[in-house]
Amino acid sequence: MEDVELDGGMSKTLHSGLRVLELLSAHPDGLTVTEIADGIGVHRTVAHRFVRTLEAHRLVRRDRAKRIRPGAGLVPLAEPVERDLRAVATPLLEELADECGATAHLVSQEDDDHVRALLVVEPRRASVHIAFRPGQLDRIDRGSAGMAILAARPARADERTEVGEARTRGYAVSYGEVIPSIYGISCAVPGRRDSAPISVGVSLFDLADEQRLAGLVGDCADRLARALG
Repeated sequence: MEDVELDGGMSKTLHSGLRVLELLSAHPDGLTVTEIADGIGVHRTVAHRFVRTLEAHRLVRRDRAKRIRPGAGLVPLAEPVERDLRAVATPLLEELADECGATAHLVSQEDDDHVRALLVVEPRRASVHIAFRPGQLDRIDRGSAGMAILAARPARADERTEVGEARTRGYAVSYGEVIPSIYGISCAVPGRRDSAPISVGVSLFDLADEQRLAGLVGDCADRLARALG
């Protein structure tokens, strides 16, 4: 779960309720009330009240085994988030995933220190590929997606050497920084002056054909920039 530091202007109760949703999002097969209580560090009775409230809003549901799962009420809440961006990007990332035979991703800067995966597209014809869920939060200075975004900015004295290298070559490469033993190659999407910076990239097992992959990722980033206007 995301590490949020509470201050005096925040609601501790709401914070705990939101942590229930974050916990369930990481366990789509469901959790018991006791497991939820242990996961967010509260008494079982308190966790039960959180679950009952979230059930009333259809944000969680109980399956036949009485395990708590994410509910359908989350869908309309998430659907408006970057709707136009995801709609435009989806066919381009589908094409990128199939051309590379690798999982493609669209990542957006969340805050000064983090990026979040907005869209993850798996290749349709690859025999094996990497799988991870949209919504994943990672440090901006770890992994090719965040480093590509940093490389699109002016150089800083305290930046990683890999960011400077990405700025020089035009794309970022990482290995094992987000998913163990997995390569990432990403390019920033240009022209996002008034919107959150974004990058597109692929995650794959082998980077033997780096130049070809970099060309495909860069072309996808440029096409997405043109499509977004």
